[in-house]
Amino acid sequence: MVVIDSRTDAFLAKWGMSSDSVDMEALLGKFRREMESGLKQGGKSSLKMIPTYTQVEDEVKKGEPVIVIDAGGTNLRTCLVTFDEKGTAHIEDFKKTSMPGVKQEVTAEQFFAVFANEVERLIDKSDRIGFCFSYAASITSDHDGIPLVFSKEIKAPEVIGKPVGATLLAELAKRGHDVSKKRVSVLNDTVATLLAGKAAPSDTPYSGYIGFILGTGTNTAYVESNANIGTVPSLHEGSQIINIESGNFDYCPGRLDEEFFASTKQPGQYHLEKMISGAYLGPMSNLVINKAIEEGLLSKTFSERFAKVQPINTTVMSNYLEMPFNKDYALVACVDGNEDDAKALWIILDSIIARAAKLTAANLAATVLKSGKGDDPRRPVCINADGTTYYKTEYLKKYTEYYLHTYLQLGKKRYVEFVRIDDSPTIGAAIAGLGL
Repeated sequence: MVVIDSRTDAFLAKWGMSSDSVDMEALLGKFRREMESGLKQGGKSSLKMIPTYTQVEDEVKKGEPVIVIDAGGTNLRTCLVTFDEKGTAHIEDFKKTSMPGVKQEVTAEQFFAVFANEVERLIDKSDRIGFCFSYAASITSDHDGIPLVFSKEIKAPEVIGKPVGATLLAELAKRGHDVSKKRVSVLNDTVATLLAGKAAPSDTPYSGYIGFILGTGTNTAYVESNANIGTVPSLHEGSQIINIESGNFDYCPGRLDEEFFASTKQPGQYHLEKMISGAYLGPMSNLVINKAIEEGLLSKTFSERFAKVQPINTTVMSNYLEMPFNKDYALVACVDGNEDDAKALWIILDSIIARAAKLTAANLAATVLKSGKGDDPRRPVCINADGTTYYKTEYLKKYTEYYLHTYLQLGKKRYVEFVRIDDSPTIGAAIAGLGL
């Protein structure tokens, strides 16, 4: 068994798939440089560092209702949110429907008609609308959002380039509604997650706030001083939330990563996302397992069984790490009767998760360091983490916290505290709407 351990470790080291293949200090430096370059006027960076013109308010308005639109993935959610005197969010009149453009391509008029249909039942209940728009969009100084591209699920090419807030209000006005006093704040889900963390009741006096999502994809947001944002030179005082678009961070630890990136759409983009997020951990594991079969690390019997169950997804790989003796799981059945296969497979999948956790920790550590906050252990940085991949993938959260403790707290004397807040996109969008 010791032999299979060393053979597996050598295989992982050869292909850059072990956590040791990630030089944390070098990675932190590269991430920091990319952040700084992305903030410069004309700077070239894989991190877009999108200004949001959204501030972190000290106090959330109490007792005032706000209309919330949450457009994310393939679902469209609308509701009314009110914060009570204790700061607790009350969600009412909630409704969920499908996003326009999922089943078939729609025109811009059809797209915004669906949004207007959902908002109309709430239109007289508030003049403030918080719009969580979870697609790539540039944010304007008046808090509107202009879509840059839709994910493949949404087919609405005419919407690209149109301000979603202003166009929604125009559609409502066409229907006879008075929108002269209506105000819309558009933000993405990661920014909303940060705001939800700020609003959550806590006895801890946090020094800073970070929004972090690790689900199908990944992204991070933090608060930056306006004096450091060269892309909005007219602002000198105060601060605002920056949408890092961290999933696009350009980094490639090994040769197998290059091969995997080449097999994906847009191989030159979203490298970090393709190494840590739920849409890719399974396919990456599939590639690594096949390479292990090719090099004889896993047996011929395993190869024959695996051929019948691949390609695997992130849930399948996580299940094996969680319950490696449960024969109802596909990968457990693949290693049945061969202890070397069973152990090598576990080490491979665990290493992929450990490396993803180290990369995740580097993302968060670099963001904390760039924020300049968290140097007092009594006043840590609040990280509101959202996303099923982070919480449900076996060992990912545990290992991420270990690497943050090792490299950020012990190594840099910076301190963080994780929180998990239900309905973060909805709550954050409500806060943004009330802040207008």
